[in-house]
Amino acid sequence: MMKKLFVLSLVVLPVFVQGQEMMMKDSLTLEDLQLAVDNTAIELDDDNVSESSSCNVASLLTAGRDPFLNAASFNFNIARFRMRGYSADLSSLYMNGIPMNNADNGIIAFSSWSGLNDVMRSKDVSVGFAPNTFCFGEPGTTTFIDARASKQRRQTLVGYSYSNRSYQHRISFTHNTGFNSKGWAFSLSGSYRYATEGYVPGTYYYSSSYHIGIDKRIGNNQLLSVIVFGAPTTTGRQGASVNEMQLLAKTNYYNPYWGYQNGKKRNANESFIHQPYAILTHDLRLNNTTSLVTAAGVSIGQRINTGIDWYNAPDPRPDYYKYLPSYYQSDSTLYQEIQERLSNDENARQINWQRFYDVNRNSFETVHDANGIKGNNIAGKRSNYIVENRVNDSKRFVFNSTINTSVGRHLALIAGLEYQLQINHYYKTVNDLLGGDFYVNLNQFAQSEYNTNQNAIQNDITHPNRILYANNKFGYDYNMHISKGSEWMQLLFKFNHIDFFVAGDFSFTRFYRNGNVRNGLFADNSFGKSVTNTFLNGAVKAGITYKINGRNYFFVNGSWLTKAPYMEDVFISPATRNQIQTDISSKEIQAAEAGYVLNAPAAKIRLKGYYTTINRGMDVLRFYHDEFKCFVNYSLKNINEVHFGSELGVDIKLSKNVSFNAAAALGRYYYNGRQKAIVTADNTTTILEETTIYTNGFRVASTPQEAYSAGLAYRSQHNWFITATANYFDQSWISFNPLRRTTSTVDGLGNDDKLFHSIIDQEKTLPRFTIDAFAGYTLSLRNRHKKSKALVFYASVNNLLDNQHLISGGYEQLRFDAADRDVNKFPSKYYHAFGRMYFLSTAFIF
Repeated sequence: MMKKLFVLSLVVLPVFVQGQEMMMKDSLTLEDLQLAVDNTAIELDDDNVSESSSCNVASLLTAGRDPFLNAASFNFNIARFRMRGYSADLSSLYMNGIPMNNADNGIIAFSSWSGLNDVMRSKDVSVGFAPNTFCFGEPGTTTFIDARASKQRRQTLVGYSYSNRSYQHRISFTHNTGFNSKGWAFSLSGSYRYATEGYVPGTYYYSSSYHIGIDKRIGNNQLLSVIVFGAPTTTGRQGASVNEMQLLAKTNYYNPYWGYQNGKKRNANESFIHQPYAILTHDLRLNNTTSLVTAAGVSIGQRINTGIDWYNAPDPRPDYYKYLPSYYQSDSTLYQEIQERLSNDENARQINWQRFYDVNRNSFETVHDANGIKGNNIAGKRSNYIVENRVNDSKRFVFNSTINTSVGRHLALIAGLEYQLQINHYYKTVNDLLGGDFYVNLNQFAQSEYNTNQNAIQNDITHPNRILYANNKFGYDYNMHISKGSEWMQLLFKFNHIDFFVAGDFSFTRFYRNGNVRNGLFADNSFGKSVTNTFLNGAVKAGITYKINGRNYFFVNGSWLTKAPYMEDVFISPATRNQIQTDISSKEIQAAEAGYVLNAPAAKIRLKGYYTTINRGMDVLRFYHDEFKCFVNYSLKNINEVHFGSELGVDIKLSKNVSFNAAAALGRYYYNGRQKAIVTADNTTTILEETTIYTNGFRVASTPQEAYSAGLAYRSQHNWFITATANYFDQSWISFNPLRRTTSTVDGLGNDDKLFHSIIDQEKTLPRFTIDAFAGYTLSLRNRHKKSKALVFYASVNNLLDNQHLISGGYEQLRFDAADRDVNKFPSKYYHAFGRMYFLSTAFIF
């Protein structure tokens, strides 16, 4: 059946998009929209096209703007669409020659250059396994950003934007000089974005961004470039919420992370990110057919998330299940009382900051033998609640060198070397004692089980009973060291009507944990260096393109590769010990794609079909297990996936001023086979259970597997344009709890039992429809010196119909009431896409 659908997709099925590009953009600008409307990727005049078989037909270029990618980047982002259903680590991005994916989890750190749209425009994007000129490539998207100063448009831009999204105001400035007579080029760009409260209550946003670029031309064959950029950003975050609280709050944007303190909103989950980069790039043209690009990059920065920690006190989360009316359904009076209070009193639904201060100020205690000193007794207000910082100090060094050469008329050879070293330092510090005098570095979860063992309850037995004040480290403290290296080569053959390529990659990955404190529960397995995990991986890909002429192309690509697991999927509980999963293996990916491309002056069409298998995946989940009555580590293996479907992008000029554009994605993303789970208690290394997870046929979650858009654009000859686009999303599923898909959970229930299906079935969200509208105008200004200047105005409205019921993400809670088989005791949590959003922008360019 899957093979039939794959073949059918190549013929008739429309498809879909790429949300990664939009993640990189903090907002749309007029130029972005104009590029999307134009979609003039590769336009050939009739004189350039010949039907003669003796003519060498131009190759299919990946740098041209793909109507499918364009439509998807702007229109499907609201539904958190993921290209082909792949996880984020299956796409890659390079900037000025170096890879920007983090070595620890493979995710692209878009936040490092958020707000720098004006100098990050020059992009080359390919999808799937097309040949690349700068790296081997990934199954998803492979993007190259050229942010060198000499590649920036020579201009000065001052802009202002206003919106109702994550931020409200944006002020930006960019100045690019281009090359001067001495071979120097300079680029300077910066922006400031802020909102005292974003679209979701209790959220806020403050972000500065900066970029400095300097290029120096050395002779006629060399270019030395350096860029330095960063974007220090502080945000008050939004949390997923259960439907019960959304109904009580009468909004799908209920946010459990905030509460009032002295009449002002305070968010307990604040994020601060600043991971600046410095990249040095050297371009060397050895001769007319050979070039060498060598780049090195360094990033040193922090990612900090705050949260509430508590000791010997009730759970402070306002949406904790014991505080909800549904927990008291057996007592109608109490149920009604709690429901009315939560429904009518906003303070009751939010974090009670004043209560934290009251509890801490009334908590007088004496800590004996404080700081490990016999007889050292410290008395005072011991905090039961604090705000903590969860810190990741990251240091990253990257080197990459790529040579590109042509051998005769028909062969191009590209080869590269790449190395990455990343060291992450994970630890916690005290952010706010909330009215108390001190906190104590103890493990409260161990204390309930080992109350007579003073060593076991210590987070650091080298410094027992350590008294904590603001900014002191506590809890976990460890480093992760990751190094990766690869070498790859690609051969591209070009003939009159046939192009084909073959490429190979060999890589290694090493990582280990180094504990900085000796945990009392794992005194012999927490401090110092763990075993080094080493993986050798390979990849091959090949493809062929049949060029009917300079407008019509057919292609087929295929690939096989293995990818090392990430450290977070290997270490069972890195916060406390060096223990790793057993039988660790690399992930194996096999993929094939085929399609048709039309590049004509009046029409552009891209139709693709793809089929991908991903096998031997791993994961570790950590949660409280109600049956074992302790926190557990749920180590999963044998995670296999199948992704197949088709993609269609269309851009047709209906007249000189009117164009039609459409994108469609029809995919099916399944888990294939049964996963295996080993359950260990977090406070010991005891294996509590080995079980099978019956996940065969379950859907990959949190992305629509069907997405469609269609729109019209009108471009006036008087420098203004307007577009309108309709979008439709379907086949989206929320993440499921593997604990509920075991034989013990449904033991004794028949397949036709409603309770069986309420436990087993995966939740599908309802299909949704949105409409977007965009408009822009450019006012050309010329002074008496004939110098060109322009005022640019732009406006957009996304989700014009204010659809506030589009679930953009969600998950089943990992806790489950196995005793009563009550799926509603720990209900699913959801994120909803924003409703009507507007964005207004103006810029003066000179």
